[in-house]
Amino acid sequence: MKLLIPALVLILGIVAPASAQTANPLVGTWRANDGKAVINISQCGATLCGRIVGLRAGRENALDEKNPNTALRTRRIMGISIIYNLVRDGASWKGRGYSPEEGRNFNATVTPNGNSMTVRGCVAVFCRTVAWTRTH
Repeated sequence: MKLLIPALVLILGIVAPASAQTANPLVGTWRANDGKAVINISQCGATLCGRIVGLRAGRENALDEKNPNTALRTRRIMGISIIYNLVRDGASWKGRGYSPEEGRNFNATVTPNGNSMTVRGCVAVFCRTVAWTRTH
């Protein structure tokens, strides 16, 4: 019995962190409802981030041509982070985002709702909301 309790504590210590990570409703792969990109959201240190893992056919080699940093305009869009530093704020997550289509950084608010979520991006007082759907 004396060995059973430490063994259970060890097992719970291993299983609990793994289940806590998978319980996050944002973690996973999402498709932008405009069909332009597939984004994978995962843990990035203490925050969440989302990288482009798929693009519409014919755009796989698209470049970040509108980036305000001219040194980055020749990088491929595939694989870049477009959502980053997301931290929980009530029912939503807040952080930063980047739109390669516009070459703009923005304040991001991500609100999940089951297998869909809204991503609201704001620059100053101008905001736009887009919908994403979970792919798996």
